[in-house]
Amino acid sequence: MNIVVCVKQIPDPAAPQSLDASHNLNRSGKLILDEADTYGVEMALQLVDKAGGGEVTVVSMGSASDVAGIRNALAMGAAKAVIVSDESLRGSDALTTAKVLARVIDRDRPDLVLCATESSDGYTGTLPVQLAELLGLPSITFAKAVSVEDGTVKVDRQTEAGYDEVSAPLPCVVSVTAGVVEPRYASFKGIMAAKSKPLETLSVADLGLEGLVGPAGARQSIVEVVAAEARQGGEKYVDEGDGAVKIVAFLESIKVL
Repeated sequence: MNIVVCVKQIPDPAAPQSLDASHNLNRSGKLILDEADTYGVEMALQLVDKAGGGEVTVVSMGSASDVAGIRNALAMGAAKAVIVSDESLRGSDALTTAKVLARVIDRDRPDLVLCATESSDGYTGTLPVQLAELLGLPSITFAKAVSVEDGTVKVDRQTEAGYDEVSAPLPCVVSVTAGVVEPRYASFKGIMAAKSKPLETLSVADLGLEGLVGPAGARQSIVEVVAAEARQGGEKYVDEGDGAVKIVAFLESIKVL
């Protein structure tokens, strides 16, 4: 079984965050593998092991100047990685990102594509289903458990009321939630092996997407960023026997009653 896991390198959350002049997240500092993606990598590794053969490939879009996060996925056990790195990608929206990743994945279609539910620096939550649509594959989201048997992927899909049991034929795109598995720590042997594993770097031209990415291909743009208003202190009342009346009056004023 061959599985592709879509991963993302994000600025270290422990470091101060800032925006550049174009209101994009400043990614010039240390980059790490998004914690949300470690669940997808681990799930893929377990599925390949259970299948008795195959490999895990991680695919990413972003700067290739620092690939420590990608190497971390390789150290966990992924066989190879592909990163699309191009200055023209800055300012791309979620749909453009999905188009880039779909181009890479479509070169050698895997049996299964795994994604996190959403990235920790974007939080759109739209990429997995966009990717499935572009690849023409079925999509299952919010997976809390994943298994594969006889060419079918079976998923326990997390809902507010519990979970649904869903299945789809392979190939398929599945987005997994945090906690679907417990990600392993990379061993020293894995870290050393990751240094020699294949890591292919592609440009926008390699994918035939010139002029279709970045601000030129985005359906949205950030025109202004304004700091949130400081939280105001609440009103304090001393109950002198009329507390209930004041509470009712307040609830009426905000149209709760």
